[in-house]
Parts: sequence; structure tokens; C-alpha cells
Amino acid sequence: MNDKPLQQILFWVLFLVTIIISTIFIYKENSVVFNFELAQISFPQKENNSQLAEDPQEPTPTLTPTLSPTLIATPKTPVRISDPEGQLVKHLFNIYSVPSPKGLVFSPDGKEIWATSLLNKRAGVFIFNVQNGEKITEINLADGGGVEIIFSSDGQKAYVSQMETAKVFGIDAKAKEVLRSFSAKSSWTKVLAISPDSKIIYASNWSGNNISEIDLASGKVLRLIPTVDTPRGIYPTQDGKFLYVAGFSRGEIEKIDLATGKGTVIYKTNGAMRHIISDEEKGVLYVSDMAKNTVFKVFLRDDKVEKFVFTDNNPNNIVLSPDKKVLFVSCRGKNFSADNYYVPGSEWGSVLLFDTETGKMLDAIIGGNQPTALDVSLDGKLLVFSDFLDARLEVFEVPDYETLIAGNGGRSSVYKNELRK
Repeated sequence: MNDKPLQQILFWVLFLVTIIISTIFIYKENSVVFNFELAQISFPQKENNSQLAEDPQEPTPTLTPTLSPTLIATPKTPVRISDPEGQLVKHLFNIYSVPSPKGLVFSPDGKEIWATSLLNKRAGVFIFNVQNGEKITEINLADGGGVEIIFSSDGQKAYVSQMETAKVFGIDAKAKEVLRSFSAKSSWTKVLAISPDSKIIYASNWSGNNISEIDLASGKVLRLIPTVDTPRGIYPTQDGKFLYVAGFSRGEIEKIDLATGKGTVIYKTNGAMRHIISDEEKGVLYVSDMAKNTVFKVFLRDDKVEKFVFTDNNPNNIVLSPDKKVLFVSCRGKNFSADNYYVPGSEWGSVLLFDTETGKMLDAIIGGNQPTALDVSLDGKLLVFSDFLDARLEVFEVPDYETLIAGNGGRSSVYKNELRK
């Protein structure tokens, strides 16, 4: 018997009850603190999909400027007023009051930061000026939130997934207006990827256990490709022949032959594979495993898999610098308890920088509560990441590779002592 529909109904009922009973927004000094003391919802084999309540009355995102160079940690949320000694990346500014920021991406022209807001009925997308963090606009996604964002190869369109309706929205990147939406014909749509010829958009469906293959010209689903349970990260190879899938439920990496739709599990950890990024010039994929606190390397020539680096607790999104020399990893930190990740845990999250040649840690940033989304600008000079439970984005300046290499690991040898609250 398929109990997924019942599970989803229970999710929404309990989620709404949690919002009504236990969500208190405290706005103080341009920051947002979320009180979830009564939230005790847990769903086996489900990702952190409902950690933040959306609120139609959420205030307009505001910017607090950086003061001078240390991280002041309070029991609620850290306030970064300076860069700690030895840190190589430099904090520029924060953007506050962005509800449940799940996805982040710099616009192709480098002028904007686009952020999704999970389960937010008022606005599923927020757009900010990259120079100062000021809000440019927000976009309503038919009264629902956004999960992930990607841009078309020409930069003229953005595509945003919406989990609760299993839809994909096409947005005019210049006008900031929704052009159309189309259904993924599945359930709980997550990650999007565009085919090398820009004719197809692939969408992973967390509860549907499949991938939607959608014709971009017509918006029609060409086929639903079965996958391992709870697919999230996806990557279509540049030759158009294969699609790699990160399976969250059992820590599986699956390779799908796009000609036949048949998939083969090439690696399994019994962990929680989450995100996939690529360096096809070197023939390598990087895959994060939240349960094993590890990033793996997949060699495309023979699908051999090896451990690349160990990380802090609960690594999720990963991204490469434009020159593919640095791997950035956002780590949520310890969960509040074994079955409750809806409230802040006992330690701060982190963002780690690794040398892709050696695996050496180049620098480390102590984040807030559950760093999740992250991206690096196309010129490699800026990093943005979200503190999911703090409704906040943090923007940093990244030095060049030579400076990172010469920096003796930045704060990598000392930051762990400061993670515990």
C-alpha cells in the first residue's frame, strides 16, 4: 500500500498546527529569530522541508551594513560585526528577513542575487542588488513558495521549482515577471537541470520518486523517469546520454541511461545523498552526503566513487568556483535532536572551502542556524549563503586561489572550537 498521500496530508496538517501554535517571530535590531519550542514533527526519509514557517505578513527584507572586523554568538543567533583573525574570506554584509531561504543563485550578469523562499505564499522569489544587498523586487509564484532556481544558458530566463504544487515557473530575468508555469506531473518537485542543448528541463520529484523530463518549448512532460527513493540532486552529462541522481533515503548515486530511462545504482552508503555538481573537464562529479558528513567524487570515465573530504555535520549544498579549483560546502550543523531538525541545534553551521586538487581545507566560516543555500559569482569574487532558520543571507568577498593557497588554511585549524553555542 502506498502511504505517501497520507503522509503528505499529515505533513500539511501538522505543519499548519505548528505554525499556529509554536511559531513566534521576534524582530529585533533588524534580525529575525524563530521560536519553534513546540515543533516536534518528524517524517522518516524526508528532508528538512518544513523547518521554517512562511508568513504572509513577513516584513520586507532589510539590509544591515557591516561594522568593523568577530562573531558575537548569542543563544538565539550570531551577529557578525567583524571577521575573526585569520579568516581569508571577508564578510561584506547580511540581508535579513528573507523567509526560509532555500535556494540562491547569482544572476548571469553578476548584478543580482536571486533567493527562493520555501512555502512562502506572499513571494516565492526575492531579488537583491549584489553591490549593497538592497531589495530590487519580489515575485509571487501563484501563492506558493520556491525551492531551487536555475538560469537558461542565455541568461534571459530563470526557472524556479515549487515543491507544494510540483510546478516549474518560467520567469523573464529582465522584467522579473512570470511568463508561464508548467506541471511536473509528480509530487514535491525539487532540483532543476537544463539539458546541454537547452531543449529539456529535468526536475527531481522528492515524493514522486522520479524525474520529470519536460520539453521547454511546449512545457509538456515527455516522460517520468523512475529513480531511487527521494531523488534530489541531478546532473545531465554534457554528451546528453546520462543523468546522475542523488538518492536521499538510502544514500544512493544512480546513473540513468537517457536513451532507455533505465537506472543503475553505482554507489550506496545508506546515508543521505543530496547535491551533485560537476567538473566535466576533469571528468569528475562531487556529491554531498548529509548523513555521512562527506563529499564524494564520482569519476565519469568508469563511475568509480571515492571519498573526497569529510565535512562538518549535515553538509548539504555544494558549489565550485568558476575555475573549479575551490569547493564550497554549506553544513547545517547538528540537529536539535535525532528526530527534530525544525529548531536550532546545539552548534552553529559552517561554510567550508576545500582545494579540489588536494582536498585541503582552505578556510572556514562560522554561519548561523542551518546554512543551506549557497552560490559563487561568475567572476569567483563573491560568495552568498543562507542561514535557513535565521531568515538571513550572508555575503562574502572571496580572494583569488593563490591567496587561499598561501593562507595556511585560514581558520580551518581553529574554527571548530567555536561551533558549539
